[in-house]
Amino acid sequence: MLVLLACWAFAAIVGLAGAPGAAAAPAKGGSATPVGNDVSWPQCNKLLPTGQAFGIVGVNGGLANNTNPCLADQLAWAQQSSGGTGQPLVALYVNTANPGTAGSWWPISNQYGGTTVNNPYGTCEGAPDEACAYMYGYAKAYDDVHLRGVGNPTVYLWWLDVETGNTWSDDQVANRADLEGMTAYFQSIGARVGLYSTSSQWGQIVGQVPAGSNLNPLPSWLAGARTLNGAKNNCASAPLTPGGRVTLTQFVSRGFDYDYSCI
Repeated sequence: MLVLLACWAFAAIVGLAGAPGAAAAPAKGGSATPVGNDVSWPQCNKLLPTGQAFGIVGVNGGLANNTNPCLADQLAWAQQSSGGTGQPLVALYVNTANPGTAGSWWPISNQYGGTTVNNPYGTCEGAPDEACAYMYGYAKAYDDVHLRGVGNPTVYLWWLDVETGNTWSDDQVANRADLEGMTAYFQSIGARVGLYSTSSQWGQIVGQVPAGSNLNPLPSWLAGARTLNGAKNNCASAPLTPGGRVTLTQFVSRGFDYDYSCI
C-alpha cells in the first residue's frame, strides 16, 4: 500500500516478490495462532515469510495507476499458504486515490472500457466533482483487473487500501464516490471487496458512510497494531463503515506486515 500496508511494514502500514525465502516469524508468545502476511513492491527481491496461513498481495506499485513489478512472484508465494483461518488463501489489495485534475489522467465522461457507466452521481464532464471521482475509481478498478496481469480476477477478494499517503480531495463525498466507483466495478465482475485503513485515516478521507452506499456492508481490515495481541484486540474495534464487520487486522513484526483473521 502506499504506505500503510508496506509502509507500515517499514513503519507500520501498502508489498514483495522475487523467490520465496525464509523470513523470521513474528513473536507469538508461544502461541500457535495462524497468521497471514501482506506483501507488495517494497518486498521485491526480498526473502518472504514461510508457513503463512494466507497471503495478501499488492497489485499496484504504490500508486493507483501503476503495477507491482513483482506481482507474479508474490502471487506464486501466496498460493503456497497453508490455510487454517476464515480468510481466503490468496487475496489482493489495490492502492486508491482521488487526485482530481492534478492527476496524470482524469475522466471527462461516463464512458470507460467500452461501456457507458451507470453513474449514481450524474454525468462526468471533467470537473473534480463526485461524478468524475466515481468514474476515476471505476476506471482504476477496471485497469487493475485488465492491465495488471491478474489471472482469474473474479475469484479474489480485492481490498481497497485507503491511506492519507495517497492524494485525496478535501471533498469527502467525492472521495467516497471514488471508492464506490471502484467497488461497483469489482462487484460487477462478481469479485468480493473489502476496505483497509485505520479509523483515523478513514475518518479524514471518507468520513461517514450512508446506509445506501455500496461501501456500507463491506468488511474492514484494520491496520495499526504493533503486536499479535494488539491485532487480536482490534477485532473488537468498530468497523470502518456502520454496516461492515472487522474480519482482519494487521500488526508489524521484524519488518513484515502480519495479519490476524477475526473470523
